[in-house]
Amino acid sequence: MTSTAATTRGPLQVTAKVFSNKRVGDYWHLTLVADGIAERTRPGSFVALAVGGDTSGALLRRAFSIYRVRPAGVYGGTVEIVFSARGRGTQWMARLAAHDPVDVVGPLGRPFALPKEPVGCALVGGGYGSAPLFGLAERLRERKCSVHMVLGAATESRLFGALEAKRAAHSVTVTTEDGSVGIKGVVTDALPALFNRGVEVVYSCGPMGMLKAVTQLALEHGAWTQTAVEEDMACGIGVCMTCVLPVVGDDNVTRMVRSCVEGPVFAGDKVRWDDIGTVPPGTFGAPRSGGR
Repeated sequence: MTSTAATTRGPLQVTAKVFSNKRVGDYWHLTLVADGIAERTRPGSFVALAVGGDTSGALLRRAFSIYRVRPAGVYGGTVEIVFSARGRGTQWMARLAAHDPVDVVGPLGRPFALPKEPVGCALVGGGYGSAPLFGLAERLRERKCSVHMVLGAATESRLFGALEAKRAAHSVTVTTEDGSVGIKGVVTDALPALFNRGVEVVYSCGPMGMLKAVTQLALEHGAWTQTAVEEDMACGIGVCMTCVLPVVGDDNVTRMVRSCVEGPVFAGDKVRWDDIGTVPPGTFGAPRSGGR
């Protein structure tokens, strides 16, 4: 494995090797030997993988939240991701076998911020969006925070990490929309009980509609929110501008920011959820109607 950088901070580009690639429910769990990336990763970081091989026409990378890392093992540091094989790029990834090379850039993005004092935390994940919450749960427990996980999906096969959550958190609530396991409903159905138990911080990762609903409910209960958005990313390094969304800054000005650089983690109350996919009026740099 080779690295293009020898720094102790920031992302690296490495030729990783597949350690294992296995099916987990409706998803795939890919483990890569990627020394250097593992040691730099913090919860909420992601990696960008080149897909399709040397002769592929897929020029753009695929971005994935980091599920887990194991620095400096017998075979080198490993990085684990979870993905759904939906398009050509991820279908190619599903066919990867042990020792296959994969070009990886990471860790990328802005990670979750951790509380300075022990506090009650709810970690809410939808589908395989729950993957980055397990490393976060470990860090929060190191800080003596109480950790409560809420995992939701449409059906049981689309849940990820329900068994592991029992080891990672002080309490676990599972919801499925079809009632195949856990509570029949959605993740927001489980949150009011946690607020009544003293949860003050909510971390979330999953589909954008879920993130919006979780953020709104958390704000109604006076909780501080952080959310890792699932905006599509093409380059992963802030060049292509495909992953922009409107976010309100500390100066109360809305700007179109890049999920891959300024995010993927944002304060939930700063994201203009209803305006995602648009450039809302008043956004910094946007044209002003009726003027030059």
